[in-house]
Amino acid sequence: MFLASALGLVPAAKLMSDGTEHVATRSGPGVAALVNVTLGNAPELIIAVFALLAGLQEVVKAAVVGSIIGNALLVLGASMLAGGWRRPRQSFNATAAQTQTGLLLVTVVALSLPAVAQLLHGHALPQSSTHLLRVSPSIAHLSLAVSFVLLFTYVAGLVFSLKTHRNLFGIPGQVDIAAEVWSHRKAILALTASAAVVALLSHLLVKSIVPASASLGLPPFFVGAFIVGIVGNAAEHYSSVSAALRDDMDLSMSMAIGSATQIGLVVTPVLVIISFLGGPAPLGLVFNGFELIALIFGGLLTTALTSDGESTWLEGVELLAVYVLLGLLFYFH
Repeated sequence: MFLASALGLVPAAKLMSDGTEHVATRSGPGVAALVNVTLGNAPELIIAVFALLAGLQEVVKAAVVGSIIGNALLVLGASMLAGGWRRPRQSFNATAAQTQTGLLLVTVVALSLPAVAQLLHGHALPQSSTHLLRVSPSIAHLSLAVSFVLLFTYVAGLVFSLKTHRNLFGIPGQVDIAAEVWSHRKAILALTASAAVVALLSHLLVKSIVPASASLGLPPFFVGAFIVGIVGNAAEHYSSVSAALRDDMDLSMSMAIGSATQIGLVVTPVLVIISFLGGPAPLGLVFNGFELIALIFGGLLTTALTSDGESTWLEGVELLAVYVLLGLLFYFH
């Protein structure tokens, strides 16, 4: 069931990619990328909600970290490698990229603060356990306050990219002019249908993740951070690499980094709020040391390699190398 659900996400990702391309012809890559990452992050949110209600808070936090670094390192790295393999370099809007990476760094800072407070209070960070972690009321309320700040930051980013500075994100997407251009209604229906399929397959994935991890001989912590992260990012991965192959790095960057920031700025706060309203216990955003290392290194490297507005295949290899190194760290831990 686990493998079938994972493979079933591939055609759904293809349909989502096609719908995104046709939305981009009318709305520009900024709006298209927003639609894509919002629907593309549905699997991560659904998986995390089911795991949260089951009391698997450490798996939820591992999945959040895995999704963020999966987009920032794996998806972006694969896009740079694929798009730049036969080109000397690829260019993209440096200002738009800096806006996205700035939001990513805000996410990293915000998600690190509860762990800092935990250490300053003299308490140890959580281990890679699948058991329910109960945090102190002060840490729980700090996590809730951080969540509202993250949601506000995301809304501010939307206003910036879609209203006050929309010219920075409105470069037309490069869609094959020989292909049939879908109507706006058909493109939205395709995106909605693909999101529904992804949601169903994500539900099946949740039901099979624990027995699958046991059968594969992998700890649930690793499965949550990397296996689920890769599967959940299938839509963004396909769409971002496809855009890079067309030499549309503006759209590719918006989808890869935009999805990472949306996981941190929207999905994570929503999970915290849900845990306060109906979960077994409040979700404290206290990540363990390995997760903090992954977040910090991933955010800094992504920012450094996108600051010049150009990318090469070697930079893609560098991002992928760090992703593999972090995977080895999580696996042997």
